[in-house]
Amino acid sequence: MDELELRRRVLAANLDLVRLGLVIFTWGNASAVDRERGLMFIKPSGVDYARMTPEDIVPVRLDDGTVAGGSLRPSSDTPTHLALYRAWSRVGGIVHTHAEYSTAIAQAGVPIPALGSTHADYFHGDVPVTRSLNKSEVEGDYEANTGSVILERFAKSQLDPIAVPGVLVDQHGPFAWGVTVEQAVMHAGTMEHLAKMFVHTAAVAPSLRRVPRFLQDKHYHRKHGPKAYYGQKGH
Repeated sequence: MDELELRRRVLAANLDLVRLGLVIFTWGNASAVDRERGLMFIKPSGVDYARMTPEDIVPVRLDDGTVAGGSLRPSSDTPTHLALYRAWSRVGGIVHTHAEYSTAIAQAGVPIPALGSTHADYFHGDVPVTRSLNKSEVEGDYEANTGSVILERFAKSQLDPIAVPGVLVDQHGPFAWGVTVEQAVMHAGTMEHLAKMFVHTAAVAPSLRRVPRFLQDKHYHRKHGPKAYYGQKGH
């Protein structure tokens, strides 16, 4: 893909986070990867969304994390994005926000349980939560270690990052991803909606009922995989 087009898509994704109410001030970032060029393109650190242009999107080398052009510093979460791209070859876009409900649940250190078919349409199982980072991890390479605890959580439960396209980092907030950056934004928005429904459901019925696996499987697989039949072919 043309570099300018990818920059435009990353900018649009970042602006969509604001439009969807997932980000206030500069509290979030979106990135995309160009694996052929070995580059990640990510929002610059602390720059107001309203002032950003495609030229402000920062290219970062996937192999060593160095900036490949421009004068702006990349997002402080760059090492987390890089860790996930390096480990998960099918992921093409990543989003991090501090959206209200999903961040509140991350601060509580609990997963977003799969309570109904709406959840199962996009996440094949609970939205997991990581363990807490320890003192040495925080005082060391904090952002890279954030990526490490995400990868550790997925490895521990043998989760497929395409089937479970997001995570809550304990006492921090949500990360979401997808095959494209646009899909990553959709998954970030979906996580926030699921988090909100979880809070409302728990208020109505504190004894939560997880959706049975057969219903999870039905809803997930009718939208995803070789036997999917939701939507139109070629769209």
